[in-house]
Amino acid sequence: MPELPEVEVTRRSVEKSLVGRAIARVTTTGPSYFFLTPPTRLEKALRGRKTRKLVRHGKYLVAELDDGSRLLLHLGMTGQLFAAGARSVRLLSAERRSTLGSAEAAEFSPDEHTHLTLSFRDRGPALYFRDVRKFGKCRLLAPGDSDPRLDKLGIDALETTGARLFEAARRRKVAIKSLLLDQSVVAGIGNIYADEALFLSGIRPTRASRRVDRAACETLAKNVRRVLERAIRAGGSSIDDFIRPDGSDGGYQHERHVYARENEACSRCKTPIRRVVIGQRSAHFCPKCQP
Repeated sequence: MPELPEVEVTRRSVEKSLVGRAIARVTTTGPSYFFLTPPTRLEKALRGRKTRKLVRHGKYLVAELDDGSRLLLHLGMTGQLFAAGARSVRLLSAERRSTLGSAEAAEFSPDEHTHLTLSFRDRGPALYFRDVRKFGKCRLLAPGDSDPRLDKLGIDALETTGARLFEAARRRKVAIKSLLLDQSVVAGIGNIYADEALFLSGIRPTRASRRVDRAACETLAKNVRRVLERAIRAGGSSIDDFIRPDGSDGGYQHERHVYARENEACSRCKTPIRRVVIGQRSAHFCPKCQP
């Protein structure tokens, strides 16, 4: 699932091609759980609108429109938001992906998984929201309205502090990895970056939150921000479906210390990386570096 870095990379790129442009046409697929606002209503309401600002909180994108309404977007597990002209094997079916190299990937044309297309009056590149599994979300919020998904989010992970983590940790019995994944505590962290931040902090993911003291929480908060900021600079992680809006892959997947590296040597001490399951989620760690 795209995490904060992937969503922020998307925001920064999409902002350039969305803000200030008038929407001429909205094309959608049929009603589904992808659309929290019915497609026909969405098509009518967005036509002619301009985006004033595109903001992010956690893993959510919110386009602030010129009439005061807001378009809420969430990439879900396999969502891809990108511009026309993008070329990437990650936009192909699994069958085609296995037989083509990146240099052979044809320019993308909207398919049955392209649930939202925004075309613009200036006839410049359109924007596509493609989601094979349809776990992404799209909702139009009327002026002044909010959404429970946004209301329940904790502080954005790029702004988290040791004091906030320590306060939350003292009140919970869960493992520290589970605390980091709780979006009501810190918004935007998922499996990849939780594992990486815990490794840099020398904290085992199974450690009880209550046993992470104030100093360790300060270190952890610093490393959460450090990992996320580095991943943003690297363009996010393209491990499964994520692509940047120009069609290129992110690069942070090549810098992982522990995530999805089970039985591989730790980059620091050469001890094999271990994998455990915490609350039905995988966690990866070095048993020596993370006591």
